Amino acid sequence: MTQNRVAGNSQNLEDNKEDLEVITQVLVRMTNLTPEQIQPHLDYMVERLRELKQTPSYKTTPEERARAFREWASSHDRNTLLLSDYAVSRESIYDDERL
Repeated sequence: MTQNRVAGNSQNLEDNKEDLEVITQVLVRMTNLTPEQIQPHLDYMVERLRELKQTPSYKTTPEERARAFREWASSHDRNTLLLSDYAVSRESIYDDERL
């Protein structure tokens, strides 16, 4: 990828189609997923990176930052296993010292 192609503000996905295809193929080899499985994630990442580039967080309002945080939080899988209460307790941190 050339620096000029990456740096352009008004470029859309079509302008970087070849680069995105190369990235997709690299991710296919790295993850053993199909291009169809990778594409939505890659599209999302590209869009988020463009949004970050457009407006630095220090130039946004508290409401915009809160909205962005909620969007980020809701983008995570809600079925992720959580740690038990014991795993995050003080007792579990110092458990080995009692030996």
